[in-house]
Amino acid sequence: MTSVLPKSIVMQYEQTFNAIDNILRNEAGCSTELDYIEQTSWLLFLKYLDDLEREQETKAVLSGKTYKPIITGYMRWSQWAAPKKQDGTLDTVNAMTGPDLTQFVDAKLFPTLREFQKTATSAKTLEYKIGEIFAELRNKITSGYNLREVINLIDQLHFQTAEDKHEMTVLYESKIAKMGNAGRNGGEYYTPRPLIRTIVKVVDPQIGETVYDPACGSAGFLCEAFTYMNEKVTSTADNKTLQEDTFFGKEKKPLPYIIATMNMIFHGVAAPNIIRGNTLAENLSQIQEKDRKNVILANPPFGGSERGEVKQNFDINTSETAYMFMQHFIKMLKVGGRAGIVIKNTFLSNGDAASLRQLLLEQCNLHTILDLPSGVFQGAGVKTVVLFFDKGTPTKKVWYYQLNPGRNLGKTNALNEDDLADFLALQKTKADSENSWTLDVSTLGSDYDLSVKNPNKVEEVDERTSAEIVASLLELQSESQSLLNEIKEMVG
Repeated sequence: MTSVLPKSIVMQYEQTFNAIDNILRNEAGCSTELDYIEQTSWLLFLKYLDDLEREQETKAVLSGKTYKPIITGYMRWSQWAAPKKQDGTLDTVNAMTGPDLTQFVDAKLFPTLREFQKTATSAKTLEYKIGEIFAELRNKITSGYNLREVINLIDQLHFQTAEDKHEMTVLYESKIAKMGNAGRNGGEYYTPRPLIRTIVKVVDPQIGETVYDPACGSAGFLCEAFTYMNEKVTSTADNKTLQEDTFFGKEKKPLPYIIATMNMIFHGVAAPNIIRGNTLAENLSQIQEKDRKNVILANPPFGGSERGEVKQNFDINTSETAYMFMQHFIKMLKVGGRAGIVIKNTFLSNGDAASLRQLLLEQCNLHTILDLPSGVFQGAGVKTVVLFFDKGTPTKKVWYYQLNPGRNLGKTNALNEDDLADFLALQKTKADSENSWTLDVSTLGSDYDLSVKNPNKVEEVDERTSAEIVASLLELQSESQSLLNEIKEMVG
């Protein structure tokens, strides 16, 4: 169950982030929403780490132990970014600003943090992840005065309680959503969280199972799966399993990779198993049983392009990246494994995907298809479906659900969990309704067309007479002419 934060707290965090964005809009090195979240992220991350380290130090003192911080000396946030006087206010004398601040960040801070990759004892440590993150980043805030303003705002945020951390993850998710909706590749970075939570509930990952997203973007699926599974933790062993041996991700592009890693750390996974690399460059024939996963949750990118040698890694020849990923998903699932995959609805009928649909139906039980309305992915302009399948037995029947929220979805009217409640309720029994039905796979032709065709939907019939329809059209024509006349008068 997702907890709800007090509105005043959310507003406070939103106001802080909006203030930061306003500063970065005047920054020569930052020009897009992607730059804003990238630069805010590394600063937020260092503040979060400083609070985390202080929390660990306090716990160690109370238990009579010693805690060795990862970031030490002047590289700590509390030393270089926000030195304090005894009364807790900013020590403006020792707090760097202007050229001194940017020179320190570029010449000392970043190089020091990058070295953590080399000094860490293992790749499965937070120290190593810090090194990985800063190896991919550079400071784009060229004005040390702007940087000082942003630091002062972030320093007001605190992450020392479970509620503090939850508030921050809510805030960070809203920033990722804003970034995801900023350009034409909206769905690339951000899948709506109500949809992800619903997919996770249907797939129902259990402690002890592995969860994998080979195109993880900002790690929304992995974060939500962790939150879902974390509620089932009953022992220290369960917690260790979730932290170290459960979640696996891969991301090709540097910015979403950085955000994915930080997002998982913010959600509570100390050293995320997220790798930067091209999943599609892996040869399917080399995947072994030890590589396979119990659960795959993903929204793979579509419409991209790959080099010829990458395409050769797949048995079914295709230039569509989403179809390559589908082959990867099927190969990577353990027998008995489960998947929830978001994909363009054209997959269901596209002639180029017929062989892939056949493979899916023969090797997996495609038990559910959730048909989503336009507007779910804001700014992306695509229609999508969610495929739910289990590996190991062929498909005999497919249960469809056509989501109809009763309104047009968009930026100001986003998909919410209430919209998906009926789907969740009916999916358990796969009952028929006005919006749901079952397809017998034996009735399919050689093209394995799985198009969404709701046999229970009653089409609205226009019962007006011909004279009434003509009168209505004339009235619309008159209104249009009046509007044109008004425009001409205004222009003239």
